[in-house]
Amino acid sequence: NGLNFFFKLLAWVYTGSASMFSEAIHSLADTCNQALLALGISQSVRNPDAVHPYGFSNMRYIASLISGVGIFMMGAGLSWYHGIMGLLHPEPIESLLWAYCILAGSLVSEGATLLVAINEIKKSAQQHGMSFYEYVMQSRDPSTNVVLLEDAAAVLGVIMAAGCMGLTSLTGNPYYDSLGSLGVGTLLGAVSAFLIYTNTEALLGRSIQVEQVQKLTEFLENDPAVRAIHDVKATDMGLSKVRFKAEVDFDGRVVTRSYLEKQDIDQILNDIQQVKTPEELENFMLKHGENIIDTLGAEVDRLEKELKQRNPEVRHVDLEIL
Repeated sequence: NGLNFFFKLLAWVYTGSASMFSEAIHSLADTCNQALLALGISQSVRNPDAVHPYGFSNMRYIASLISGVGIFMMGAGLSWYHGIMGLLHPEPIESLLWAYCILAGSLVSEGATLLVAINEIKKSAQQHGMSFYEYVMQSRDPSTNVVLLEDAAAVLGVIMAAGCMGLTSLTGNPYYDSLGSLGVGTLLGAVSAFLIYTNTEALLGRSIQVEQVQKLTEFLENDPAVRAIHDVKATDMGLSKVRFKAEVDFDGRVVTRSYLEKQDIDQILNDIQQVKTPEELENFMLKHGENIIDTLGAEVDRLEKELKQRNPEVRHVDLEIL
C-alpha cells in the first residue's frame, strides 16, 4: 500500500487526474489504517492486569473503529473535495499512459491481498460454523474485515478510476475523471460506514449466537443441583472470547444432600442427641449451615469450571445465586 501510494502520487503529479489523486489518497489511508490495525492487534493480546481484568481484546475493535473514521475523513472526504473542485474548475489532463500502468500494478497487488483476506475469513468462518457472510457481518475478526473491505474497495476503486480516466481519454472531457474521484470517495464512505457500525456494535457488547447461548443454558439446566436459570447474558469479547453471566436457582435439597454424603451421619445424629439447650442448638445449626453454604460455593465453582472445559471460548463465567 505504501508503494502504491508513492507511485499513484507521482502519476497524479504528472497527469493532474482527480481519479488518480483519489486513488493515491485511498492507498495512503490503507497504509495508515493497516499500521493502526497492527498496533491494535499487538495491544489486544496483552495479558489482563489489575486495571483491565478482562484483558485488552477489544483493542482490535477500537483500532478498526478508528480505522473506519480515518477512511471516512482522509479517504472519502479528500476524494469528494477533489472531485467537486474538478467539476467546478476543470483542467486538461496530460497523457495517462503511466497512470494506467500504475493502476494495473496496483490492481494486481490489491487483488492478491484481497484473495489472502478472503481465504483467511473463509477458514475462520468454517472453524466457527458460520457462513462467510455471517462472519463478515458480525465482525468476528475486525482486523481481517478491515483488510478485506479496504482491498475490495481498492480493487473496485482502481477499476472505477481506470474507467473514468478512459472516458476522459476518449472524449477529452475532464468531467468524467472528476466523477471517478467522486465515485471512489463514495465507495470509501460506504466502507467506512460499515466498519464504524459493526465495530460500534461489538464495543457496545454483542451477544453470541442464539444456538451457543442455548447450548450453555441447557448444560446448566440439566445439572441436578440447578432448579432454574434466569437472566442469561453471553457477550462476545472479541478474539473468540465469551463472557457468560446467569442467575442460578439452586435446589437446596440436592446441595444439602451433597453435603451430607460427605459427612458421618451417625456422628451428626449423636451431635443432635446431645443438644439440650437453645444455645447448643444454635451452635449446631451455625456449624452445619456454614458448611452447607461452603458446599453451595463449591457447586458454583464446579459449574463454572465445567462450563469453561466444555466450551473453551468461555473465558469468564459469573454465576449469581438466587
